[in-house]
Amino acid sequence: MASRLRVFSSSVGTKILIGVTGLALFLYLILHIAGNLMVFFGPAVFNGYSHALLSNPLIYPVEIGLLLIFLLHVYKTVTMYLANQRARPARYVKKKSAGPPSRKTVASSTMIFSGLWLLVFVIIHVKTFKYGTEYDAPGTGIRDLYRLEMENFASPPAVAFYVLSMLVVGSHLWHGIASGFQSLGADQPRWTPRLLVAGKAIAILIAGGFIVIALWAHFLGVRA
Repeated sequence: MASRLRVFSSSVGTKILIGVTGLALFLYLILHIAGNLMVFFGPAVFNGYSHALLSNPLIYPVEIGLLLIFLLHVYKTVTMYLANQRARPARYVKKKSAGPPSRKTVASSTMIFSGLWLLVFVIIHVKTFKYGTEYDAPGTGIRDLYRLEMENFASPPAVAFYVLSMLVVGSHLWHGIASGFQSLGADQPRWTPRLLVAGKAIAILIAGGFIVIALWAHFLGVRA
């Protein structure tokens, strides 16, 4: 058993763990934005959805699982980055684009930095929304998360930080989606080009969707 666990401390095992945890978080993002889009249907629908989600007894084990997956993803990514830095102590005199067929991009070169930005963002985001002001939706007795969202996105600095963070999400996913699948062995000449295109398209849709929600709430959202 111990020898099997040690496999995940190797370079290959680390990449597999990063890929698996990254794809799990990617699937969560899809579900998260699908739920957040309910805000366009008004406070009754959005608050009803939020209440159904948060009152489900499975929400606590799911949140704990997501937290563990997120922390493992961050930990293994940082340890791999530091190991790569130690293996290449001499810095390049001048960095140049690798050119084709290399897949190196700005997004791939800044994954560690975008990931650390998102770590800070998640902490702020959870504090702002999950542990934010407790409003009661009029006449329902449930939490008014619609009002909380509208009030937070009414602030120009808050919406600017959120939009910038979603651009970082898009950058992280731009490389991370395809990289995660490739870490699990999905790197075939026939499918890889399609996987790269699909990953970038999904990254744009997810990041763009969150940005549209924030900007809509800021400029057009109905205040309570």
